[in-house]
Amino acid sequence: MAISPNAFIILNGKGANTPEVRDAIKKLREQGYQLEVRVTWEYGDAGRYVTEAQRQHAELVIAGGGDGTINEVAAAIVQLNSHSRPAMGILPLGTANDFATACQIPEQPYQALILALNGNPVAIDMVKVNQQHYFINMATGGFGTKITTETPDKLKAALGGFSYLLHGITQANTLKPDNCTITADNFHWSGEALVIGIGNGKQAGGGHPLCPDAKINDGQLQLAILMADESLPALLSSLINGKDSEHIIEKSLNSLTLTSSHEMILNLDGEPLKGNQFQIEVVPAAIRCQLPSNCPLLI
Repeated sequence: MAISPNAFIILNGKGANTPEVRDAIKKLREQGYQLEVRVTWEYGDAGRYVTEAQRQHAELVIAGGGDGTINEVAAAIVQLNSHSRPAMGILPLGTANDFATACQIPEQPYQALILALNGNPVAIDMVKVNQQHYFINMATGGFGTKITTETPDKLKAALGGFSYLLHGITQANTLKPDNCTITADNFHWSGEALVIGIGNGKQAGGGHPLCPDAKINDGQLQLAILMADESLPALLSSLINGKDSEHIIEKSLNSLTLTSSHEMILNLDGEPLKGNQFQIEVVPAAIRCQLPSNCPLLI
C-alpha cells in the first residue's frame, strides 16, 4: 500500500540531474511513496506545476531548488483556494539556501525529503508586495540587492554563499545608497540607506542575518535599515559578527510603504522588482510548510 501523502516534487532544472536527488527519489518510491516529479525550464513553470498538483489532489508540493524556487512555489500555493492548498516541503538545492538553512532543513536530499513527507505542517506567514508579488524569506534593497543580483554564476557555483560577500567587497567602490522614505503606523524614516532588509525570515545574501529576530509565524515583518553614514568595513564587520551598530535601525511592523524619487530595485527572495513605491504587508498563516520541530524561525 502506498504511503500518504501523495506529493509533487518541483525541481529547478539546474538540480534535476543531481545523482543524490535521483537516488533519494528512487529509494522513496521503492518504499511506497507516491512522488510525481516535474522539472522547471523557465519562470512560470513552477506555478503551472503547482496548479497541476492541486488538480490531482496532491497533499504536498516539495520545492527543490534555491530561494527563488521556494519563492515561486510558495507564491503559487498562496494564490490557490485556501480549502485546497497543498502543504509545502523544501529540498534545498541552491547556492545560498538562506530560507532552508535558517529553518534547519537538512542539506542531504534524502533527509530533506523524509522531513517533507513525514513532518507536521506548520502555518507560516508570507509577505505581499504591491498586491501581486510575494516573498517568503526576505526583501532587500541597496547593497544586498546589488550583491545578490550581480554575483556571477561561476563565483556562486565555486564558493556558495560566501561568494555574495566576496563579490560585495570587490564592488565596494561602486556601491551607492538608496535615498528613500519608509513609513508605517507610528514609524517614519527618510534618508540614505546602504542596506534595507525586510524580513519574514532572518538571513539573506548567503547567510547574513539582516533580521536576526524574525519569526515566520508571528504575523510581523522585521525591518532593518543600515544607514549610509556607516563605513563599509564597519558595516561588513557588523553583519559578519552580529554586532549592534548605532547606524542600524530595527523595527517590527505588520506593514510598511517604501517610496523613492528614483527607481529602486527590491530583491524578493532573489527576484528583482523595480519601482518607485512598494506597499508591503504580511499575510499571516498564509501557507502550511513542513518544518523541523525545533525550527528556530518559529515562535
